[in-house]
Amino acid sequence: MNMQRNKEYHFQSTEELLAFLNKELLSAAEAIEILGISKARIGQLVKDGKLPVAKQQPKMFLKSVIMEKKEELEELRKKYRPYDE
Repeated sequence: MNMQRNKEYHFQSTEELLAFLNKELLSAAEAIEILGISKARIGQLVKDGKLPVAKQQPKMFLKSVIMEKKEELEELRKKYRPYDE
């Protein structure tokens, strides 16, 4: 998996930065909904270093990181919980 932890972003203006943040930053609640996991599970993923946060309090995540994690979790569910389909 290729988490985008070290990706650099450059913005020409404050407006460009704010547009990026509005589009790409997700709250913990939004991440939980996208990933289909519990609040406790997202906390464990963060604690274990498996899901990097963009901001600690309140927890915020980059959308691209959440979408990569979603793909990973879907593959794991297919492998370990095939009866769920």
